[in-house]
Amino acid sequence: MPLSRLAAAHGVATSYSPSPGRTVPASDAAVIAALAALGVDASTPEATRAALAEREAHLAERLLPPTVVVWTDTPAPGAPPFARLAPGTRVRVELEEGGAVAWETTGSGGVAEASGGGGGERPLVAGELPPGVHRLPPGVHRVLVRGPDGRTAHAHLVAAPRRIRTPEGRTHGFLVQLYSLLSRFSWGMGDLGDLAEFAAWSGHALDAGFVQVNPLHAAVPGLPGGPGGDPSPYRPSSRRFPDPVHLRVEDVPEYAHLRGEARDRAEELRERAGRLRASVLHQGELIDRDAVWALKREALELLHGVPLGPGRRAAYNAFLAEQGTALEDHATWCALAEMYGPDWHSWPAPLRDPASPETARARCDVMDRVDFHGRLAWLTDAQLATAQRTAREAGMAIGLVHDLAVGVHPGGADAWAQQRHFAPHMTVGAPPDAFNARGQDWGLPPWRPDRLAESGYAPYRALLRGLLRHAGALRIDHVMGLFRLWWIPAGRDPTEGTYVRYDAEAMLAVLALEAHRADTLVIGEDLGTVEPGVRETLREHGVLGTSVLWFERDWKGAGEGGGAGTGRPLPPDRWRADCVATATTHDLPPTAARLTGEHVQLRYDLGLLTRDVTLERAAAAADVHEWLALLALLGMLPGGMGCEEDEIRAVHRFLLATPARMVGIWLPDAVGDRRPQNLPGTWDQYPNWRLPIADAAGRPVTLEELAASPRLHAFMTVFRGGVAAPGAGVAQTRTAPPGAHPV
Repeated sequence: MPLSRLAAAHGVATSYSPSPGRTVPASDAAVIAALAALGVDASTPEATRAALAEREAHLAERLLPPTVVVWTDTPAPGAPPFARLAPGTRVRVELEEGGAVAWETTGSGGVAEASGGGGGERPLVAGELPPGVHRLPPGVHRVLVRGPDGRTAHAHLVAAPRRIRTPEGRTHGFLVQLYSLLSRFSWGMGDLGDLAEFAAWSGHALDAGFVQVNPLHAAVPGLPGGPGGDPSPYRPSSRRFPDPVHLRVEDVPEYAHLRGEARDRAEELRERAGRLRASVLHQGELIDRDAVWALKREALELLHGVPLGPGRRAAYNAFLAEQGTALEDHATWCALAEMYGPDWHSWPAPLRDPASPETARARCDVMDRVDFHGRLAWLTDAQLATAQRTAREAGMAIGLVHDLAVGVHPGGADAWAQQRHFAPHMTVGAPPDAFNARGQDWGLPPWRPDRLAESGYAPYRALLRGLLRHAGALRIDHVMGLFRLWWIPAGRDPTEGTYVRYDAEAMLAVLALEAHRADTLVIGEDLGTVEPGVRETLREHGVLGTSVLWFERDWKGAGEGGGAGTGRPLPPDRWRADCVATATTHDLPPTAARLTGEHVQLRYDLGLLTRDVTLERAAAAADVHEWLALLALLGMLPGGMGCEEDEIRAVHRFLLATPARMVGIWLPDAVGDRRPQNLPGTWDQYPNWRLPIADAAGRPVTLEELAASPRLHAFMTVFRGGVAAPGAGVAQTRTAPPGAHPV
């Protein structure tokens, strides 16, 4: 069918497989809508045939795709993009750092004539490769080709190491939602000062090798006196720049230079922040990000009035020059959002275009506010650098692990500044599966794969470079999105979407290049339904996976050839090594809640269960008992079942018995917190992203109390190879729920 052929030619799927042996067709409406978002008209049979003919002619005639990939361990002339060129084609690669290399193809991946170096070029005998051609240096270069028929083409060339480096040895670390980690200095939510303090303590005292945090991306602000901003760190305004709400205001150098009324006002704001903090820690209030930001913004405006010293001014100017147009656009959006609201779609029409003359004039009119927001980005960047430096100085092998969200808010800064690269009238989500029969709509506009390729993946490169500036590793949420994303037409149900493919080789090459430049690790969140071959490809490129204990079961069977497995808990020696192994995540129940079945009760109370609560409780209890039985069999539960703290420690002993290179500790697990930080499927029914870390009784605990917690220190003996002394923690006895033991 012409529609199927046209869709395939543009990377749009016409079906998907939610499980092995089952194929579900995508509707024609979904396919047509996805093509329309890519600028392809398939609205009628005639339009479809015309678009197909145009696409096939274009693919047949082009010499190179817009972006080509060469792995640095592969001789460039033998790389697939060049090996396919006709004999006699002249190829010239202009290198990112200057200089060029050139050769003529033979049609068999060989070289008829080649030259290289900066200035002079010398003729070479057939098959000989100059040093610059044999191994292209890592970078984003420009390639130009001229065919024997005189046709020419140019493309971006991404030269990258084939593998991202992986950890040397093994290490353990903490998984932390930063906003939830309050100290006695916090202004109502955890900040970068708290992060640095936690990293210093956990590195020195607990031998932690890393601290993984939630995305610190810039959020969409709330309207003063109106609706609050979105508290989810996974639906930001910008993924490129961090959110200044995480600043420790007192650590900004200009704070010490406040005088007179400005100093008095700053101290008053600190006192109000103290009351806000106390309301969260002692009065049961939720974390109120908008209230915290209102206080910090006013304090930061006072600091903005303090002139920068010559050295500070020079550093700020260098930051502005380095970040360029991207920061100018981000700061402009922030300034205009203060005037017209946080969704650019509702702004005056001329201002919806970041490149319009009206936007340029508006920027000039509010330049002081643009400078204010640019300054905040600089200050936040500096405190992120301090936190990473502190982590490494505390002995952490990795340090901070930053988190990259899947996408951005449609009304935010990135969607405004990068409109050309986003697919209009589309959102990203997930198709129906065994866990969610209705599918999911995450409300995030997807990048257009064609526009990314045309730009040499410029927005993606800039995004990664910004995130990796002060990181030891990067976690990529829903890493399968490097391969394909589920596109849903605006206003449609998630069931009415379809997959759209991205050039995974190019996406991975850019990732490997930027990780190489920053000397960082990469972790992919690859939970849930994963397309066959994706995990293997990620592993080949050095991207670590994510393994959560409760999901690791024997689905394939042991031995060569695999086959159907038993479905039982996967023994530790059969876990993969290239992963972060953990007991839970921000979207899952804390371990204490899972052990007691409280997570089932919570979902029942909120009306989220899809089957009888008795069946749900029995299934959950049987699942827990099966795991605990394995832990006991392996000698990891010497005291037997029934003691919650012993069971949580046993779970982590099991993780340490796997070959996983990194073991992640969900920080709330160390003190017995029972409440999930996020409950998927809820909005205002549950306080997602607004809970402070609490102990087993639900009492919020500060960073200082965490550091002194007997339960935490008893728990951490697992990672120091010791045994907790009697009474080191207050043990809570757990009564096995009905159905926990087989008949």
